[in-house]
Amino acid sequence: MLDKTSPMTDKKPSPKSPTDEELILYFQEGDVYAFEQIVHRYKEPLVNFIYHFLGDRSNAEDVVQETFIRVYKNKHLYRNIAKFSTWIYTIASNLAKTELRRRRRRRILSISQMGFDDKDYDLPDHVKTPEGIVDGEMKESIIREAIEKLPAKFKEVVILRDVQEFSYEEISEILDIPIGTVKSRVNRGRQRLQKKLQYLLDK
Repeated sequence: MLDKTSPMTDKKPSPKSPTDEELILYFQEGDVYAFEQIVHRYKEPLVNFIYHFLGDRSNAEDVVQETFIRVYKNKHLYRNIAKFSTWIYTIASNLAKTELRRRRRRRILSISQMGFDDKDYDLPDHVKTPEGIVDGEMKESIIREAIEKLPAKFKEVVILRDVQEFSYEEISEILDIPIGTVKSRVNRGRQRLQKKLQYLLDK
C-alpha cells in the first residue's frame, strides 16, 4: 500500500502508468513503492539479458539482484539526461562483464591445477544430432550456445540488439562506444552466428 506521504500519491491520478523516469524520480524522493514497480518491470527482462550473456539462470538472477541493489543504493546518481533503461542496463552489463572475468580466472586456475588426463576427460560434448537440430527447443539451445561462444564485444551487442531489441543509439549509450562501432560489431557478430549456425544445420 502506498504511503500517504508518497510522491506518487501527492499527484493527481493519471490514466497512464508512470514512466520509468517518473518512477526513479519518485524513488529519489523517498517512495519505496516506486522502486518495487521498477523491480517488477525490469526483473525478467534483465534476467533474460544476463542469462543470454552468462548462460546460467542462477548466476543471471544473482547479477540482477546485485543490479537492483546498486540501483537502490545509488538512486541519486541517476540524472534525467538519458533513458532509465539505458542506465539500469549499463549497470547490469558491467556486472555481467565482471562475472565473466571472475569465471575466466576460476577456469584458468582450475585448468592449471589439472593433470593432462583430467583435461582430456573434462572437455564438454557439444555434438548435436541432425534430429535434435530440427527440434525447436534444440534449435534455441544451439543458438544460445552459439551466442555464448561469440567474443564478448560481439556477444553483448548482439544480445542487446537482437534479443533485447535496443536501438543502436541506446546500445551506444549503454556500452559507451560510438554508434558506428555498435553497428559494425552487430554485423560482424551476426555474420559469425550465421556461419556457425549454417554449419550446424547443414550437418
